[in-house]
Amino acid sequence: MTNVLQSVGFGSATSIAFAALILRLSLGALFLAHAWLKIYVFTPAGAAQYFSSLGVPGFMAYLTIAAEVLGGLALILGVQTSLVSLLLIPVLLGAAILAHGPNGFWFTNEGGGWEYPAFWALALLVQSLLGGGLLAITRG
Repeated sequence: MTNVLQSVGFGSATSIAFAALILRLSLGALFLAHAWLKIYVFTPAGAAQYFSSLGVPGFMAYLTIAAEVLGGLALILGVQTSLVSLLLIPVLLGAAILAHGPNGFWFTNEGGGWEYPAFWALALLVQSLLGGGLLAITRG
């Protein structure tokens, strides 16, 4: 079976670079979507109030929005992908622990559990190991 997969390019440097591109674009789009939600649905002030209700200083909401926008754009463009991926992991770990941790594991739980942000953090770790892949502006 391994020979069959290799013969069609699975596991080749090209397919790994393409996989890194797909993951990078997906992660970047998710960060932009979450920033959009905080800006246009909850509003930055509302997000700051929510952060405060979790015991986190409200200004951290603004920093989180900036990290999501700038990080999302950097991932989509492929700018310092490995570094950006690593820098975004604490954003997801904060969400997993502070916002969703008390709700249990499953994201279908009321208020959303920590399953989704934890998986997203692991996907960022994988992205950091893969680098930018195809069509990245900078290498790495």
